[in-house]
Amino acid sequence: MSSSSVGRVSREKRGHIMLIGLDRVAKRNAFDQAMLDDLVLALGEYERDDDARCALVFAHGDHFTAGLDLANVGETFRTGWRLPAGAIDAWGTFGGQRLSKPLLVAVQGYCYTIGIELMLAADINLCASNTRFAQLEVQRGIFPFAGATLRLHQVAGWGNAMRWLLTGDEFDAHEAYRLGLVQEVLASEDLLPRAIWLAERVAAQAPLGIKATLASARQTVNEGEEAAAAALALVAQQLLASDDAKEGLRAQQEQRAGHFKGR
Repeated sequence: MSSSSVGRVSREKRGHIMLIGLDRVAKRNAFDQAMLDDLVLALGEYERDDDARCALVFAHGDHFTAGLDLANVGETFRTGWRLPAGAIDAWGTFGGQRLSKPLLVAVQGYCYTIGIELMLAADINLCASNTRFAQLEVQRGIFPFAGATLRLHQVAGWGNAMRWLLTGDEFDAHEAYRLGLVQEVLASEDLLPRAIWLAERVAAQAPLGIKATLASARQTVNEGEEAAAAALALVAQQLLASDDAKEGLRAQQEQRAGHFKGR
C-alpha cells in the first residue's frame, strides 16, 4: 500500500476497487491540512480511473479519526478552504465536484465530527463494535459545517439527529446502527475484510447501471422526486442500448454472473 509523499492518505488498487486509508496514526487520524488535501486528491484519482469501480475509505491504526485538527486547519476554514486542482469534494459542502461512483466507509475507534460527515456523504457505511461517535462541535463553540446539519436528520429523523447535534454527546456503534448511520456493525477483526468484500460486490456489478442508480437517487434528494421521475425513461433507454445491458441479458439466460465492461 502506497502513501503520498506529502499527504497522509494511502492508496491501493485491488482489482476494480480502490482502498484509501487515513494514515496519521500518531494523531488518531485527526485531519490536518495535508490529510484533507490528500483525501480529496485520492478521491479525484478514483473518479478519473475508469478501471476503479468502487472506493473504500478506511483508517490505519485504532481510530478512524479524532475529527479536525483545528489548531492546524482553523485558519483554512475561517478564510474558506479552496480544494486543490483535480480534487473531489468528499463532503459535498466545499464547492467542488462530487463523486459519480460508489463510496464505502469503514470506521473504528473514534469517529468524530468530520468523520461522521464523511459517512453521511458516502453511500454505504460499516463500523466496528468498538466505534465511538460524536458530533461535538457545539461543545467547542462552533457547529457542524461539513454536512451533518444537512443529512443526519434525513437519515435518522429530526429528533434523533438533534439529540446528538445539539449536545455533542458521544454515542456507540449500536446507536449508530439504530440511527441508520451504519448498515452493519462488526467485530473489529472482521471490519476491513467485510468492507472489502462488500466493495468488491458493488464493483462486480454493471458500472453504467451503478452510476445511473446513484445519479437518480441523488437527483431525487437534490431536485425532488418529480424531476428524477421525469429523467428515468431516457436513462433507461440509453442503458438498454449498452453493451453491458446485452451482457446482462446473456448472463441471465446462461445463468451466470455478468462480466461488465462499462460500455
